[in-house]
Amino acid sequence: MRWPQPALLLVVAARLATVAVVVVRGEPQVPCYFVFGDLLVDNGNNNDIASLARANYPPYGIDFAGGATGRFSNGLTTVDAISRLLGFDDYIPAYAGASGDQLLTVVNFASAAAGIRDETGQQLGQRISFGGQLQNYQAAVQQLVSILGDEDSAANHLSQCIFTVGMGSNDYLNNYFMPAVYSTSQQYTSAQYADVLIGQYAQQLRTLYSYRARKVALMGLGQVGCSPNELAQHSADGATCVPEINGAIDIFNRKLVALVDQFNALPGAHFTYINVYGIFEDILRAPGSHGLTVTNRGCCGVGRNNGQVTCLPFQTPCANRNEYLFWDAFHPTEAANVLVGRRAARRSRPTSTPWICARSLSSSSLYGCPCRSREDQQSLKASSSLFFVSPSGLLVIVLCTTRKRDVWSLSI
Repeated sequence: MRWPQPALLLVVAARLATVAVVVVRGEPQVPCYFVFGDLLVDNGNNNDIASLARANYPPYGIDFAGGATGRFSNGLTTVDAISRLLGFDDYIPAYAGASGDQLLTVVNFASAAAGIRDETGQQLGQRISFGGQLQNYQAAVQQLVSILGDEDSAANHLSQCIFTVGMGSNDYLNNYFMPAVYSTSQQYTSAQYADVLIGQYAQQLRTLYSYRARKVALMGLGQVGCSPNELAQHSADGATCVPEINGAIDIFNRKLVALVDQFNALPGAHFTYINVYGIFEDILRAPGSHGLTVTNRGCCGVGRNNGQVTCLPFQTPCANRNEYLFWDAFHPTEAANVLVGRRAARRSRPTSTPWICARSLSSSSLYGCPCRSREDQQSLKASSSLFFVSPSGLLVIVLCTTRKRDVWSLSI
């Protein structure tokens, strides 16, 4: 193995409920991090709107330092874990309460019940669809232009940021598989619906790209058919995942991988697919190896599998939360979120190589790409950074100084 010199190595290993971080540098590895998504990563944007999709009450946040902030978990969300591993000291603020200075570094635009489609989740009241989140982002960009002085400075700043986008779960849970409210399952087959979603998603992501998002991690959908709510409704034994739902999710994910390839053909773009479905598949295959003992019940909830009604205000949750995969009827525990966060990796495609190549975060490229030709790697510049997750699930952050035309490959 050949290393850049000088190099600082952060090896971050999280064992479920505990995030162990070896800190060797006081400032973040990237200048800014922005989050778009739904209930899995919402951290308070729904708190002050007329919505049933809110989590700003106990026992939500029972293990979080700030208490019930609007996160749909007992503690950290996946993006909280990622932001800490990237070196940000403070947790990501919700856009609804973010200050101008925070817009320069980390902001979360996510909204529970939101979908790719505008109507998704409407039975739950107000929510901020992905289209609405993009409008908020565009407004934030205009504020950045004012703060930084001109459009070129704002564009340069944003091109160095990492963006994570996780949309689509609600388009199935709170749309396609809710025929009493939505007609989409009568209009489309699973494959047709995935095509419609991906088509609209592509247009929305093009808008994000046009506003200088270059380093974008697209979160694939998890095994929605294994959530306590779906098991309670559709699983005969309360443990076997619902194949109809997971089959539809799998179709969407495969099309999302192809979409990532399309975006990577754009100038300066580096889009990455995060195989959340595969991560959950690994967990469910051997939960004990991840410290989990309960995978089919919510730690807090009501009814079969603790999944027929989600966690109620001031309800007493389970005591052994770090052993549960799900916190409530739909959402993972902090233990699971940390696990997913540290394994957010480019191990999505069956053909992906076990080699990881260092690419500059200070230029137009990103972290964790499959090895390409040496010519493709010759844009490396000084003060580059590398952030990736190995196939074994170990997050590694390398801060290094490279010379032009140097190519550093790590065999893992």
